[in-house]
Amino acid sequence: MADNQATLDFGGKTSAMPVRQGTVGPDVIDIRKLYGQTGAFTYDPGFTSTAACESAITYIDGDQGILLHRGYPIDQLAEHSTFMEVAYLLLNGELPTADEHQKFVYTISRHTMLHEQLATFYRGFRRDAHPMAIMCGVVGALSAFYHDSTDITDPKQRMIASHRLIAKMPTIAAMAYKYSIGQPFMYPQNDLSYTGNFLRMTFGVPAENYEVNPVVEQAMRRIFILHADHEQNASTSTVRLAGSSGANPFACIAAGIACLWGPAHGGANEAALNMLREIGRPERIPEFIGRAKDKDDPFRLMGFGHRVYKNFDPRAKVMKATAEAVLNELGVTDPIFDVARELEQIALKDDYFVEKKLYPNVDFYSGVILSAIGFPTSMFTALFALARTVGWVAQWNEMISDPEQKIGRPRQLYTGSAQRDYVPVDQR
Repeated sequence: MADNQATLDFGGKTSAMPVRQGTVGPDVIDIRKLYGQTGAFTYDPGFTSTAACESAITYIDGDQGILLHRGYPIDQLAEHSTFMEVAYLLLNGELPTADEHQKFVYTISRHTMLHEQLATFYRGFRRDAHPMAIMCGVVGALSAFYHDSTDITDPKQRMIASHRLIAKMPTIAAMAYKYSIGQPFMYPQNDLSYTGNFLRMTFGVPAENYEVNPVVEQAMRRIFILHADHEQNASTSTVRLAGSSGANPFACIAAGIACLWGPAHGGANEAALNMLREIGRPERIPEFIGRAKDKDDPFRLMGFGHRVYKNFDPRAKVMKATAEAVLNELGVTDPIFDVARELEQIALKDDYFVEKKLYPNVDFYSGVILSAIGFPTSMFTALFALARTVGWVAQWNEMISDPEQKIGRPRQLYTGSAQRDYVPVDQR
């Protein structure tokens, strides 16, 4: 690599590829002209070695356990910031001034209500429908109600749509929960914080006042911040790919929700809690650790390790302290929390887990916290979608504004039949 170029020898021809450098992180070889110069594609299943876009929002260094939002470390934001501050930061690139923050909070709080006809839309679902199925449908349906914010060529409409999505997602998620248990929907209360309002809409009832527990509110604030964005993961890439076609913002976020639903992505915290329940008691932990080490046993310890982080997940450190605070505050007694504590300690000391860098990740702790607060496991991924909407919206806006953006069109390594002639059915 010389003169900021990489050279490729292929088919008896040498091609030069520009090398681009980001603010931090590895260099990137620009292969946009590869096919034109060589007639060949690259093969990269999962796109693990491919930068599909240029972004200034989130940076991850998995080897060092670093996660930055617009340059700010995630642990600092989780400790000191509000979710509205982080939302403003992701959308606008800088932390807000006091006046900007006040105006932003006011704007979001005035978009929290849903069109009243959407309540009827909910009643079209079965009571036992998964909350993510409901959220996919309701978010996609927003485009049928808010026609004044679907023109993606208008920056003002894009911002209105962004504010609406951030504001309405807690209401949509809370209504999905209320519908599943047969309780009446709770309207938003705008004098509460973003997280406090969500807790009231979820657990409050019209018959009595709901007092927000500050420890629980703090925990939810941190969970939302820690899940706000995570670079070009599967659901964010889905939002960008859908948006590259010119689809309206509500459809793009609905696509992100659908992708997040997968157990390998947003469903990981639900899977981790189900695993803890399967273990059941602390004395059974050695049995399941032995199974996890057995290559012939399909059992996997969920909530350990991460595809990106090869070090301790920086979000998990914050989540661990938050889990302790919530369990102590609520005084919840459940064997699965004892299993979680014991399993964590064993895994952090066991040579097998240390060598493979299988540290407890954010999903391991968040599932424990959400269960202690009172959320059923079916709501875990819906809460993830609620928080991640901020990141999706920021990434979608960035993509729309990128002059180099074009419709996504991955290529393939074709391994099917070569051309052949049709044979009439009576001759086959």
